[in-house]
Amino acid sequence: MTVMKLIIRGKILWPALLSGVLALVLSGGLVSAQKTTKDLPPPPPVPKLKPTPTPTPPPQEVLDVVRVTSNLIMVPVSVTDSQGQAIQGLKKEDFRLEEEGRVQEITEMGNPEQVPLDIALLFDISSSVSQKGFFASQQRAAAAFLKLVMKPVDKAAVFGIAGQPSLIQPLSSTEVAAAKIVSIPPATSSVPTAFYDTVVAASDYLNQNSPGRNRKVIIVLSDGDDNFSDRTKAASLALYNAQNAEPAPPPQQPAPAAQGARQASEVIDRLASAAEKQHRLAVQFVQRAVQKADSIFYSVNPGGASVWMNVGATRAQRGMQTVADATGGTAFLPDSDLDLDKVFRQVAAELRGQYLLGYYGDSEASPGQFRRIKVATPARPELKIRARQGYYAKKGEK
Repeated sequence: MTVMKLIIRGKILWPALLSGVLALVLSGGLVSAQKTTKDLPPPPPVPKLKPTPTPTPPPQEVLDVVRVTSNLIMVPVSVTDSQGQAIQGLKKEDFRLEEEGRVQEITEMGNPEQVPLDIALLFDISSSVSQKGFFASQQRAAAAFLKLVMKPVDKAAVFGIAGQPSLIQPLSSTEVAAAKIVSIPPATSSVPTAFYDTVVAASDYLNQNSPGRNRKVIIVLSDGDDNFSDRTKAASLALYNAQNAEPAPPPQQPAPAAQGARQASEVIDRLASAAEKQHRLAVQFVQRAVQKADSIFYSVNPGGASVWMNVGATRAQRGMQTVADATGGTAFLPDSDLDLDKVFRQVAAELRGQYLLGYYGDSEASPGQFRRIKVATPARPELKIRARQGYYAKKGEK
């Protein structure tokens, strides 16, 4: 009975005992685990990562920039027959162009109708011209010329030739320039003539204000007789004073009259020779200025055939002819004011009928060096060719 009770009681108590033992074991393990966790050292701090620096880009490779300097030389060429009539229809193969004696390849032949024209018109308002009675005729003819030759893209500037260069009208349209010409008042008193200085000033003006590819033209209405430019003023004044000096009073021992006259003549001759030299140097300076501006020079002398009757007037006309020949232009000498319109029509026809030959000049030429040019039509030797005789090499980009 007792044993049965125990067994029964053991059966009854065994689950409870088992549960208690398990609880005790689990409890001890938990405590042991907690104790073990507490005994561990604290975890190390989380390292702060530095931001990855932006990589420095490699230095850009510096490439040598090769600049090709365009050394294209444009040569306006007028071609006429023996009667002075313009010859049209020639091709670039018909021309032979040389620079410093070497034949050049003509790479293009431009159309003058498509190349803008910049004109500097020099109007003589000095007493040497304005008192001849046809000043107004010159004004009307010059204004009509501009209206005849100029197109909307073309421009003209007006200079006055007097005691010093005077820019009367900067480069402007046909209407503005023509109106300015007819409004110029003539000289009412004696006015000196700085002809050379005015041509140089006009050349410099075109060189600075006209685009490189434009055609540049200088046209002067003047007798070209200079007496007041920087390079001639002193010599002209000395000669004038000698020629107009009163005879000196006779010395105590008077020399023979013939000897005194001979001495005075010798002085005048020396002064005249010195003045002529200064004029030649001035013409050379003017020619260089016009050539450096890549301009064509035309002159219209209202003096007519009478210029050949005076030494100074003859020298002046020949000086203008020299500059015209060197630049491909013409020095006109109309018989009277009635011929002015005809002359200007001829100039207009030349400018609109020119051949524009383009070639590449010597790229090794030193800046400022003069390069001689020669143009011919070998298959048509009877034709008359007018073109500039050379150009001054300009400083190019290296």
